[in-house]
Amino acid sequence: MTIVLQYVDKRGLVKESFVGLVHVMETSSSALKGQGYDGANNMRGQFNGLKAKILEENESAYYVHCFAHQLQLVVVTVAKKHLGVVNFLDNISILMNMVSVSCKRTDILRENEKERVEKEIGSGILETGIGLNQELSFIRPGDTRWNSHYKRLLRLVDMFPSIMRVVEHVKEECTNPSTQNQAINMLGFLSSFEFVFYLHLMLHCHTPRRKAETPGRA
Repeated sequence: MTIVLQYVDKRGLVKESFVGLVHVMETSSSALKGQGYDGANNMRGQFNGLKAKILEENESAYYVHCFAHQLQLVVVTVAKKHLGVVNFLDNISILMNMVSVSCKRTDILRENEKERVEKEIGSGILETGIGLNQELSFIRPGDTRWNSHYKRLLRLVDMFPSIMRVVEHVKEECTNPSTQNQAINMLGFLSSFEFVFYLHLMLHCHTPRRKAETPGRA
């Protein structure tokens, strides 16, 4: 749970100061009692939600849906209205399922990543140090958290050569014709201009300060 202190300064401006993060064992409205909301039912519920709990003690309190959370919802919704982006994200989801559907494929991905990192450290491409070159995974995004989609795309760039090897393994070794054909189609997608274009577009739109690398250079 994020703890934020909200107050009004001498000029009448509302200020918010981040205090810290607290681990919570329960997510009921009573356990989360405090001034701050997203759109979940345990937050905005009319009778048992956090909003109701706050209003019992302070009738002047306003329910304000967290702006950051609203922005996340808007970005995800808008992105899914563009057919090209929808097709891109759907293919990335198929890729994730293909790569992580079994322990065997996950192990192949992990071993290829280990070999790649060791090789690039040895050749001086990667730097070494505390916190660097930690084991990565192809994360699954949350539907209402655009930042999780962004992180998944960053992982895709970083792990691209290893992910490609897993897809190639599925193409060559899988005995299921349907899955094998899916792997062939995925290799075509990952080699297409459309894939590279939307990957760079999505990374650039999230933050212009991040220079998206070309897949395969990671």
